[in-house]
Amino acid sequence: MPFGKKPAPRTGRRSVGVTAASFLAAASLVLSLAGCSIDTVAPAGARDEAKGEAGPVDCRQAKCIALTFDAGPGKDTPRLLDILKKERVPATFFLLGKNHVVRHPDVVRRIAAEGHEVANHTWTHQVLTDIEPEEIRQELSRTQDAIAKITGRKPTLMRPPQGRTDDTVSEISRELGLAQVLWSVTAKDYSTTDSDLIRERTLDGADRDGIILLHDIYDGTVPAVPGIIKELKKRGFTFVTVPQLLAPAKAEPGTVYRP
Repeated sequence: MPFGKKPAPRTGRRSVGVTAASFLAAASLVLSLAGCSIDTVAPAGARDEAKGEAGPVDCRQAKCIALTFDAGPGKDTPRLLDILKKERVPATFFLLGKNHVVRHPDVVRRIAAEGHEVANHTWTHQVLTDIEPEEIRQELSRTQDAIAKITGRKPTLMRPPQGRTDDTVSEISRELGLAQVLWSVTAKDYSTTDSDLIRERTLDGADRDGIILLHDIYDGTVPAVPGIIKELKKRGFTFVTVPQLLAPAKAEPGTVYRP
């Protein structure tokens, strides 16, 4: 996900993760590099260990899938919200703080008011495994505070830029009350404005318990959403937010969730 320039790696830090250019598949995998590994939890695994009622949608029974949007809000987000409202589809928005949340408070407020999940995608989109612990904490906490100032509630979910995480990121996320959410399919919409291609890539990777990664800041993405929704409904999918996908389990701070 080439969003801005990547800082030079720090000496002595081991980074783990996947780029947004990779199609991620299969449940309960382990992210590993240079001997460091991060366990991930699949939605089905989280649900299997939980007790109680799931809420209005029970993904233990329904064929669920979660739409998620990164790096907004932007100029096209209101149009996206119109589409989601018309189709009665909830989504999860991983928002950037600087130049996004702070510039579009009314849109952030609307995302929350219309029943979508508001989540954290850092302050400036720095790769968290490449920066110092205090910088990681600032990247996450500044966005937490900015969102809470607008919505009255701090997020409980975050998505690390490029999906890159490690033990230090996980520990700081735990301290801040944030679970980490990766994905199962991406349309690589940062690399094309072809809405038909974005739709095709998304649908090709869609599966039960999937988490779809899109960006509402790129020109080709929002026009692709109606076709994605229409086809997935036709295939019998029920759209849910990430917390609904995990229910009756609760997202555990620090844990990395990935289908």
